[in-house]
Amino acid sequence: MVPTSRVLLYLLTMLCRFLLASLCINAILSEPAISPKLRRLAELAKCQHLGDVYATVLDQMKVRWWGRSRLEMGALMWISNSERPLHTSELCHALGVELGSADLDVENVPTIRELVRRSLGLIKVEESSSTVRLIHPTLREYLSNNPSLFQSPHSMIAEVCLTYLNFRCVRELSPTLRSAPPTFPLVEYASCYWGTHMVKGEEAGRVTSLALGLLMGFEEHISSRLLWLHYYQNIYRLSPSIGKGNSTIRFTGLHGAASLGMREIVTALLAMKEWNINRGDIMGQTALAGAAVGGHEDVVKILLRLKGINPNAAEAGCGRTPLWWAAQHGDEGIVKLLLEREDIDPNTSDTLSGRTPLWWAAKAGHEGIVRLLLERVNINPNTPDTKYGRTPLWWAAKAGHERVVKLLLERDDTNPNTADTKYSRTPLLWAEMGRYEAIVELLLEREDPNPHTLGLGEEVLELAASREDAGVVQLLPQPRPSLPNPGDATEAPEHPPAACPSSSKPLPPAPRAPPVNLILSFVVISSLVFLIYLLAPIGLSLLAFSLWWFYS
Repeated sequence: MVPTSRVLLYLLTMLCRFLLASLCINAILSEPAISPKLRRLAELAKCQHLGDVYATVLDQMKVRWWGRSRLEMGALMWISNSERPLHTSELCHALGVELGSADLDVENVPTIRELVRRSLGLIKVEESSSTVRLIHPTLREYLSNNPSLFQSPHSMIAEVCLTYLNFRCVRELSPTLRSAPPTFPLVEYASCYWGTHMVKGEEAGRVTSLALGLLMGFEEHISSRLLWLHYYQNIYRLSPSIGKGNSTIRFTGLHGAASLGMREIVTALLAMKEWNINRGDIMGQTALAGAAVGGHEDVVKILLRLKGINPNAAEAGCGRTPLWWAAQHGDEGIVKLLLEREDIDPNTSDTLSGRTPLWWAAKAGHEGIVRLLLERVNINPNTPDTKYGRTPLWWAAKAGHERVVKLLLERDDTNPNTADTKYSRTPLLWAEMGRYEAIVELLLEREDPNPHTLGLGEEVLELAASREDAGVVQLLPQPRPSLPNPGDATEAPEHPPAACPSSSKPLPPAPRAPPVNLILSFVVISSLVFLIYLLAPIGLSLLAFSLWWFYS
């Protein structure tokens, strides 16, 4: 049987050869006369790889339009560097923006048919989604490996986006709109991604001035709501119903710059006017919380220096604070900055499930954050969540975070016997179920452990014995005798029994049926590729012969 790797290599080679032939034919047919066609045929005949063909086609593109290849090269720059696939109308409007202009000139917007024709087959329109893409992933790879083709592409895209958003006709749009009107198709992409391209870019200058001009009046701009919706829906997966209605979302320019992590922009905005630094948006999230959510340590440091900043400001309806967000995301640097303030409350929990910063850090195994939180005298290491009563120690033992368990047990006020309210399982039982013998030893080293809490000592002992964990069996004390209760025979257990592995040998797996569909698909694809492999050179040869015969 032929190895799968060799089959995939064969298919890839065939597809690349077909693409090579297709690009060559498109380049030849795009010439206006017979003599240029023959000359192009001779040039492409020397190309052995796709990279050579791409370089030749790009050179031809520049020469054919007498150096005026701004549209074609601009289209390639946008498609290869965009944050998501662009719709045809978005790309056309992006290429129609004239930098430095105050308003949009619709006569300057090219058509997608013209762009495709002038690109010599390098870009393609997906009819099903009306999006534009490159002809092949190898072209994207070629463009990324040749950065000299485009000068600061992300800075250029950011400048185009900000210029578009600062157009007079765009500023006149209502700030309560939840989507951009079809007459201005680039508004949605520009609103959501101008900051991303600006952060990735290498140049500032005019881009910074355009950004400040937009953010100073951000609340009255349509892009404020569009960026806010993108921020909450696409990042936090919240319901699309949020932000409905005509009410303001209170998402200011300071909120936007902080959430995007723009340190220089935040500094410039704070110097330009006086801001209400503790003001939250419609969800109650402050600029400090937005910076903490995004993990932007530099912006958090700037905001914490401001007089009157409230580091404990919680979101309306859920109670999540900047420290809560930083601990959940594992941003140790931001947690350290926040805990350096004496007015920070390390025990604040969200109102939805009662989870504290220590709860999140222990569950995720962030040892550094757990250590920073436990250094606070007023920290409560036993705060459970309100849904199932699971404590930080419970989660650390269940997840097998030995170092976190050790840190928690070093505090005298940590209760090692707290069980969850759903199955009444203690940290000791979870540690044994996970075969974490080191954690079991740490728990039993405490002077106050009670392995018989809620009658679970027998379960831990039986589970350890069934797994032949001799070390754990020796560590566990024998269960205390109890008098029989006549009512036990009819009463149902209060918690489900712990899952123990079966002592019987597992049955051998059933033989798998041959993948008939996969074989048929492979045969069909191989046949088509082989047919293309045969016909493409023949077509190219016939074309060359026809040109030679006609010219002679």
